[in-house]
Amino acid sequence: MANIQSQYFKDIDLDDVFFDSLKEDYSEFNSWFVKKAIDGVHAFTLYENTQLMAFLYLKIEDEIDDSISPKFGEKRRLKVGTFKIDAHGTKLGERFVKKILDVAVVKKIDEVYVTIFEKHQPLINLLKTFGFFEYGTKTTSNGKELVLLKNLFNLKNDILKDYPIVQTENKHIYGLSILPQFHTKLFSDSILKNESVDILKDTSYTNSIHKIYICAMKDVQKFHNGDILLIYRTSDGQGAARYRSVVTSICVVEEVLTINDFNTEDAFLSYCEPYSIFSVDELRSFYRTKKYPFIIKMTYNAAFKKRVTNGQLIDEFGITPEYWGVFSVTDEQFKKIIRAGEVDESIIID
Repeated sequence: MANIQSQYFKDIDLDDVFFDSLKEDYSEFNSWFVKKAIDGVHAFTLYENTQLMAFLYLKIEDEIDDSISPKFGEKRRLKVGTFKIDAHGTKLGERFVKKILDVAVVKKIDEVYVTIFEKHQPLINLLKTFGFFEYGTKTTSNGKELVLLKNLFNLKNDILKDYPIVQTENKHIYGLSILPQFHTKLFSDSILKNESVDILKDTSYTNSIHKIYICAMKDVQKFHNGDILLIYRTSDGQGAARYRSVVTSICVVEEVLTINDFNTEDAFLSYCEPYSIFSVDELRSFYRTKKYPFIIKMTYNAAFKKRVTNGQLIDEFGITPEYWGVFSVTDEQFKKIIRAGEVDESIIID
């Protein structure tokens, strides 16, 4: 699977057929694109082989916009300037929605908006899933577009609509251990050193919002919708667990099912395959053998910029469970762990 990359406009082929629909929708698209190329602006792109599959341009604004009704007052916003994906299932769209919201968090921006023609219903539905709503309309010489707006801190008490915000009130917090070979496929495996790396380079295909993990640890049955998971990558065997076992990410539980909740193998495959690291053959085997009976569906909300080691968990935060597979974490321990991991604390709401 290809990676999202940051690419200068001047290095992107404007004559690619990918852009034909945008040229049809926006009469000024060519001149706009050329100006961005001259100005040295970049966009996010994704290619499969040499074929352009997705394009995303983001712009920070803080001006009044009279062409939008109701009028936008002066406020710092992230505008999704141009966003197109070639139909490829929802996962590709999710990856770019995640990228948009990651940039908003890193740039400390509360509001994100996109203007979009009503005919693009699949993309509109995807954005609404993750908390965008129809704010109003924008009228230009190209016609009338919907304006979809998301305020990251106008919470709906809904895991997906509130994404990437993590709410801790009345929620349990657990550590969930994942073996390195699975972790690498499921979650970004970078140590992020600064803002530019966070935005531009944390681009593994594993960055879809939904995750599914299948395991045999009975303790996962304690998990409930909204509970918080600290993803704990176990040691890779190249050194002591004290240094090699690390907390890397924050997820939020959507639901936990058992393999017996699926009446047919096809139903199990349909649920798991889009967001699972396992192949169809592996999933079929799991269904038939019932060896790994528990299925966790979760959202991937944040990657740690600095990994927090097993040694830190024990020495600094007093976490000493008998079993590291699934372990409880207090609110106070959680706060200390995310600070040590340099997670942007604005996404954590008490």
